[in-house]
Amino acid sequence: MNGKGALTLTLVIISNKIMSFIKIKGLYKIFGPDPKRVFPLLEKGLSKSAILEKTGCTVGINNASFEVEKGEVFVVMGLSGSGKSTVIRCLNRLIEPTRGVIEIDGKDVMKMNPASLLECRRKTMSMVFQHFGLLPHRSIVRNVEYGLEVAGVDVETRRAKALSALELVGLKGYEDQFPGELSGGMQQRVGLARALASDPEILLMDEAFSALDPLIRANMQDELLELQASMRKTIVFITHDLDEALKIGDRIAIMKDGEVKQIGTPEDILTDPADEYVRAFVQNVDKSKVMSAASIMRKPQTITIPKDGPHVAVRAMEKAGSSSIYVVDADRKFQGLLMIEDAVALEKKGIRDVRAVLYTELYAADPDTPVADLLSRAMTAKYPISILDDQCRLKGIVDRATVLAEVVGEDHEDTSTVPLERLLSESQKVDLEEINHG
Repeated sequence: MNGKGALTLTLVIISNKIMSFIKIKGLYKIFGPDPKRVFPLLEKGLSKSAILEKTGCTVGINNASFEVEKGEVFVVMGLSGSGKSTVIRCLNRLIEPTRGVIEIDGKDVMKMNPASLLECRRKTMSMVFQHFGLLPHRSIVRNVEYGLEVAGVDVETRRAKALSALELVGLKGYEDQFPGELSGGMQQRVGLARALASDPEILLMDEAFSALDPLIRANMQDELLELQASMRKTIVFITHDLDEALKIGDRIAIMKDGEVKQIGTPEDILTDPADEYVRAFVQNVDKSKVMSAASIMRKPQTITIPKDGPHVAVRAMEKAGSSSIYVVDADRKFQGLLMIEDAVALEKKGIRDVRAVLYTELYAADPDTPVADLLSRAMTAKYPISILDDQCRLKGIVDRATVLAEVVGEDHEDTSTVPLERLLSESQKVDLEEINHG
């Protein structure tokens, strides 16, 4: 399986084997005079607004704790004033935290002296801002070189790194243009190239795409995912847009009034919101675009070859009241579907090997395929969709009724009366028309 889902699965497996790369523990940021006087009020449970009224201090971050794995896209999201942008600026101490622990690869950022902190900013972390921050009087390649130039990198090396970064973000050939000659999306690519030129381990992206038009923004999200597939950077991405968070995040932290309300995968956030705030946040999201096949698949009835033959298959189908059974080998790699009539015929002939009669023209998907992407296949498939991992091992099956129930949603409508046109996207309707008239 070579789709995005299989790639995501690989990333999850790898990240589970690596210790946390970024650790945030008990992080606070209090803006205003004498911030220490705020902590007793926080301990008493006073709200952010009550503390502002009582002390004149603003609680930017309130006891935030989270960990980010190496190679993970970790999204921090929330509405304006939630503290999300303050968090990312505390990571590299553009804003000085009031209290807490920040560790990058085991190094305590809070204890770094100015020289060590500057080195960390130059080599370990790079930042991409909402507003591109390009220098209008410098060419594109010289904009990308800028950070390396400030760091004292020689001309030849920094030029080579800048050109490589521009090619990586799809701007080869625009080296001698100036920022004013590029579109907004292209300017943001320059900002991304500038961040990548120093080959940082961590990318800090603060509302990086929010100033772009919706279509360009969606394209940039896709391009970031494609880049991440090859770069494998550790990315902390700030956004106020839930759809963006769900699309690009391996995990998401939702913040409100400086507090982290919930941390989880997109599916965790949608299916098991931690409180009413998170539930209200996600209530209008189309879950079928985020929930995966793995979350709705069921375990199929199987026999294993060459150990099992038609006799075992027939008995298993009779017991289950089924007319077919899935066939796997000793490694659980999927072989096909065996029909009861074919099994009975082989049994009568005394033939033990069932492989010659297996039905193999079945739709298949990987476990991370969004449920919404299964709809057009489910509507036209004769048999349930087989869910296979990247080694073609059978993990489960998904039938039409389950897909329809998930796509229609939580209003529990009778799916037999829902017009098919309402359930299909425009492209799926076209595909269905081709099938019907093909």
